[in-house]
Amino acid sequence: MPGGEDFILRPALAFQIDQRDLDSGAVDLCRIALLNDYLDMREDNDARVDKWRAANEH
Repeated sequence: MPGGEDFILRPALAFQIDQRDLDSGAVDLCRIALLNDYLDMREDNDARVDKWRAANEH
């Protein structure tokens, strides 16, 4: 997204964070950053597993 909103919306969608919690600050930017890091790691691990499976298909 052009304004960088995806940084907040990506984990909000993945973890079903309520908009009110984002607006009130109940979920802070440190937590949002941690959740983004986790999603990046999970995507990377999934891609590695997919690559390994593709290389080991018989």
